Amino acid sequence: MTNKEIIINQAIELLKSHPSGIRYTQFVKDISGALPEIPINTIHGTIWNLEVQVPEKVTKPARGLYLYAEKDWVPPKPPIIKVKEDDFYESFANWIKNELEECTKAIPLGKNFFKSKWGTPDVIGIRQSRKSDILQMSTEIVSAEVKIEPSELITAFGQACAYKLFSHKSYIVIPLSSSAEDIARLDALARIFGIGLILFNASDPKSPEYEIRVRASKHEPDMFYVNKSLKLIEEKLFG
Repeated sequence: MTNKEIIINQAIELLKSHPSGIRYTQFVKDISGALPEIPINTIHGTIWNLEVQVPEKVTKPARGLYLYAEKDWVPPKPPIIKVKEDDFYESFANWIKNELEECTKAIPLGKNFFKSKWGTPDVIGIRQSRKSDILQMSTEIVSAEVKIEPSELITAFGQACAYKLFSHKSYIVIPLSSSAEDIARLDALARIFGIGLILFNASDPKSPEYEIRVRASKHEPDMFYVNKSLKLIEEKLFG
């Protein structure tokens, strides 16, 4: 076989083992690792338009994303999730406060604490100036929606949009195991709407490995809804 044929065969086998797809940079890296004897420029020159060369086996659902697409192929089922969503609330509250430093205080909330059809954030926090700061800022509210099921990403996005009514910043926290196409779409939507996007390991509450993808943009919420919501959690959040 020619180098081109070898590369294409290797690329297809890699795509079969990644049912959610592979980004271009990682794709090249994995092929090069499996075929170290072939120059990396040859690999680049072969796979950049792989979906055109073998359209019956490869598709490109988003920019830079390659997916195996042979008809009648059934990808392996993802592992069954045995954890609960609220297992991650406290660790995310700590992460957004201590690692991302978006809040000076953050608390788990969740359930139907606000008793509203518009939803309750899973985590809510405040950002305030410290007494030692020379310039003092106004208090900011930061909300987050956590999902462990990839099938609920659209719901998460809608809820995060609703939280902007009473929050200066709003985040969605979604599984790293979500399809690359869904992540790419949410990445684009997050940038358009100013919502933050966080990826995490949804299979292990002890090691969630939160990773920032898009930082939320600050906006001014409606102060009527800010005060209405904060009255319900004043003691928990400011006490």
